[in-house]
Amino acid sequence: MAKTTRHRRLRDLIGAGAVQLPGAFNALAARAIEKAGFDAIYVSGAGMANAEFGLPDVGLTTMTEAVEHARRIVNATTVPVVVDADTGFGDVINAARTVAEMERAGVSAVHLEDQVLPKKCGHLDGKSLVSANEMVQKIRAAVTGRSDPDFMIIARTDARGVTSFEDAVERAQRYVDAGADAVFPEAMKSKDELAAFAEKMSVPLLANMTEFGKTPLLGFKDLKDIGYRLVIYPQTALRTAFGAIAQMLGDLKRDGDQNAWVERMQTRKELYDLLDYDELNRVDEAATK
Repeated sequence: MAKTTRHRRLRDLIGAGAVQLPGAFNALAARAIEKAGFDAIYVSGAGMANAEFGLPDVGLTTMTEAVEHARRIVNATTVPVVVDADTGFGDVINAARTVAEMERAGVSAVHLEDQVLPKKCGHLDGKSLVSANEMVQKIRAAVTGRSDPDFMIIARTDARGVTSFEDAVERAQRYVDAGADAVFPEAMKSKDELAAFAEKMSVPLLANMTEFGKTPLLGFKDLKDIGYRLVIYPQTALRTAFGAIAQMLGDLKRDGDQNAWVERMQTRKELYDLLDYDELNRVDEAATK
């Protein structure tokens, strides 16, 4: 699938109803998501910071690192990829460059947030916002920075956790007026708030179903029914994987062997199937004939 086709495919998925996007913390996880039958993949800034660098999600990674991380995931898969671009990694012109670089990497959409740099996880307290005017300028620059009109600019507002629900709505509408294709209202506190927000918006909305946060974990159908068209699960795979890894390492240290875990592991064959190892062998064999 050509990279530009992925952009159109994402818009078609949204237009047809709604799409689930599990978070991929590396290229292998992205392959697993696609193999499981999901139509799109999400790349979380927290997932990159945590898994790639062992860092918390507090704005310590760079645009270059984020683009390269996203590029590896795009190259390992064939479905649309949506990326967390934090604050655009700087000011207005930085946001424009971030969009251009992400698009060149094959990403189909990014979301930009209205937090002050360095940002914090959207479900932590103590965040600060840039002015709505500054974010409007950033959205306009992001729209200018893309070359394919099918590439989506998603505006995220963190206002609900800093100022008020009403401010989140007002900011979101201004971002849409500035050219945002969709809106991501972060840290809504109830299903009723999510629904009330949706009633006030005319563009596609993104719901964040992250565990242990401020937003209740709702079913995909429920979110679709109240008007959300993209549903992300940013850290679900990472938390599951590293929860299991921590348990296994504890058992290995205690028992001195991994035998109790072998039946719970991905087999060598399953890993090779995920990696499409046979296809690489066919290419190698064809080249040496």
